[in-house]
Amino acid sequence: MGDFQAKPFTAKGGIAMKNNIRVERAIKNITQGELADLVSVSRQTINTIESNKYVPSTVLALKIARVFGKPLEEVFVLEEGD
Repeated sequence: MGDFQAKPFTAKGGIAMKNNIRVERAIKNITQGELADLVSVSRQTINTIESNKYVPSTVLALKIARVFGKPLEEVFVLEEGD
């Protein structure tokens, strides 16, 4: 299979939320499972967030950003819808 790019989650009002978790994990060389352990969730939760199928809680988003040592806005991005 080729690269799968999930469509970003779009809330009412046409605002989409995307994330850079896959890129940040590659930079830190950690797996979804390792990230999940660091923020106390399942690997499946990380997978659904990374695939833009699920928007994390504020607390979880902050924990993920902290693992990468980045501001929240560099890991999670709000975009205007089409």
